[in-house]
Amino acid sequence: MSQPQPARRIALDVIMAVRDSDAYANLLLPVRLGRAKLSEADAGLATELTYGTLRMQGYYDRIIAMAANREVEKIDPAILDVLRLACHQLLSMRVAQHAAVDESVQLAKTVGSNSAVGFVNGVLRTITRTDTDTWRTRVLAEAGSGEEALALEYSHPLWVVRAFRQVLVAEGREAELEALLVADNVAPRVSLAALPGFATPEELGAYPAQYSPIGAVLDGGDPLNLAAVRDGKARVQDEGSQLAALALTRSRPITPGERWLDLCAGPGGKAAVLAAEARAGGATLIANELVPARAELVRNALAVFDPHSSDPIPEVWEGDGTLVGEQHPQSFDRILLDAPCTGLGALRRRPEARWRKQPSDVAGLGALQTKLLASAIEALKPGGLLAYVTCSPHAAETKAIVASALRKVDGVERVDTPAVLQSIVKEPLELPAALHAQLWPHRHGTDAMFIQLLAKV
Repeated sequence: MSQPQPARRIALDVIMAVRDSDAYANLLLPVRLGRAKLSEADAGLATELTYGTLRMQGYYDRIIAMAANREVEKIDPAILDVLRLACHQLLSMRVAQHAAVDESVQLAKTVGSNSAVGFVNGVLRTITRTDTDTWRTRVLAEAGSGEEALALEYSHPLWVVRAFRQVLVAEGREAELEALLVADNVAPRVSLAALPGFATPEELGAYPAQYSPIGAVLDGGDPLNLAAVRDGKARVQDEGSQLAALALTRSRPITPGERWLDLCAGPGGKAAVLAAEARAGGATLIANELVPARAELVRNALAVFDPHSSDPIPEVWEGDGTLVGEQHPQSFDRILLDAPCTGLGALRRRPEARWRKQPSDVAGLGALQTKLLASAIEALKPGGLLAYVTCSPHAAETKAIVASALRKVDGVERVDTPAVLQSIVKEPLELPAALHAQLWPHRHGTDAMFIQLLAKV
């Protein structure tokens, strides 16, 4: 029996692990590619197969259900993954139909029975008999509303589409909804942050970022080919995340001796930027993380800081962020709360998140976000500054959490965050007329980061 091509085998393994073990494709795929030592072309193929299939899973499931004449829930999960992977090749890539079908049949032989292999062959032959545009017409004909049509065509859960629309309507930008969904399905370029005091964007040999003064962008290739990235002096980090950290550090001059806190620091990307900015201004950063494995990631992210230096060295705590305010009241001059959230703002990078989350998750996360924000406010010194940040634009995780917190405490007020960001960025940002900042993939080329600065009066 001929073996499936390694790129397709790796893509299927990662997709199955995402479904079966809640693995993260952006963490698992690089490991599998590193072990397999594929050529650059095959690694690129495996990457496109993995992310493209995960992004468009909802759309492909509709086509598979029509072609198979049965609901996808009644198809063996591993065989369904094979069919999804084949759909991406047949409907969204320039792969010869016979190659996509033959390779998929070989994959089916590795995960299913003889009858399942015949089923895969039959379904894919049915799909190939109809062109891409006709399949799209058939799928959209099932939509009961305009929102559902968008959800089907751009492969987002309907509740996510509605949540995005709600935020855009509040900004007076409802017409941008389709552009946002399109942007969510486009692989982002590799964005780098040069740690201040360790490297400059110019030294990275990449394109300068549009907005971030510490940012650069790669068109492609492995960022580890850059010495500054290998040495920890530059990091792969979304430009929106860079701006969230810089909003806190550059909103006002740093007074030497300030104490800063990154309350939910894992995996440590923003903590590294904060620590570099703190070192330059004579401040000290404490990075707190509840989960030990993530705390270890934070330590690795901060390993570039020399413990033998005379500069203040960042410290890592392992503790419950909801208790920090009670344990360390009025102790910090600046606090970053990058709150755990649904991650709906990073669907370009983590496409599987759209299928993992449910509307019920928002309520549970909201309760945690509320506790963390109350803790952060308690830990903030009078006159201190706090940045509440989420990688989700969902109103229940952003404006609602801030409004709820401010109703419960006196002496804390919103800071004009767009004004702060405009004073930092290289080009003006197009932002809503509000005291918070909401970044968007389709408008700014960043993850959909929400940033609200708060000051304790």
